[in-house]
Amino acid sequence: MLAFMQVLFRYAFLKQQNIPLALADWQYGLLVLSTVLLAAAGYVVNDIFDVATDSINKPNKVIIGKEISETRAYNIYIGLNITGVAIGFYLSNVILRPSFATLFILIASLLYFYSTSLKQIMIVGNFIVALLLALSVIIIGIFDLFPATNAENQAQMASLFSILIDYALFAFMINFIREIVKDIEDVNGDYNQGMNTLPIAIGNNRAAKIALGFAVIPFILSLLYINEYFMQNKLYIATLYGFAFVLAPLLYFIVKIFTAKTQKEFHHLSTVLKLILFFGILSILIITLNIKYNA
Repeated sequence: MLAFMQVLFRYAFLKQQNIPLALADWQYGLLVLSTVLLAAAGYVVNDIFDVATDSINKPNKVIIGKEISETRAYNIYIGLNITGVAIGFYLSNVILRPSFATLFILIASLLYFYSTSLKQIMIVGNFIVALLLALSVIIIGIFDLFPATNAENQAQMASLFSILIDYALFAFMINFIREIVKDIEDVNGDYNQGMNTLPIAIGNNRAAKIALGFAVIPFILSLLYINEYFMQNKLYIATLYGFAFVLAPLLYFIVKIFTAKTQKEFHHLSTVLKLILFFGILSILIITLNIKYNA
């Protein structure tokens, strides 16, 4: 989904605008690859530290210690990180901003500290994961828009960057809620490992109510956004899409989490949020097509 999201923003959105872009297609491919490698490294190190928890929460999905050894997993983790950061370092030099390479080191470091300690701290771990997903949207603007900005196109570039920020914010909110729901789903294994996640601290019911409260925020903001930018600009196809594939599933989530009790129900709601995120990101293609169709 990460790669799909970044490719979609480049080719369904930025490439359709009459603007210069800093990276060549193959260089943008490297940016996507770098992001995916760092995310993969994050998953590997998370699985290494989560063996005991996953043995309780999802015993059928435990790989480390069964299919591959912990030593080999660490080697894979180091290899993925070195490659991801090296690509980031190369791209930072391509756009003549070598200091931007620190961004890739920061992502790799945050993913490591998330797995080792941050995820055990109530809300902080959820925030970090959601922030990193949002950053994978913003990084497109940092590497593709910002270096190609000049005095003539500054206003247009700022407008396009602000749209990326809007989507990053949407991705952040949905993923943040999803992380809370996943914590509720995994409460038994997390409790046995002495973690202090939100449902452990305040109970499943209260944590679910907080997730519900947070879900109302993107619902209202998306409603206002659709009215302000889609309806006002007569983008009726995008408006219908927004109502059918973002607002309706969000409303379904809000209603369902109110009564959810079992692990199976919370897993279902986690999947619903993943689909909302997917269709929310896909809306950039629908908007671009709608604008072309109207023109």
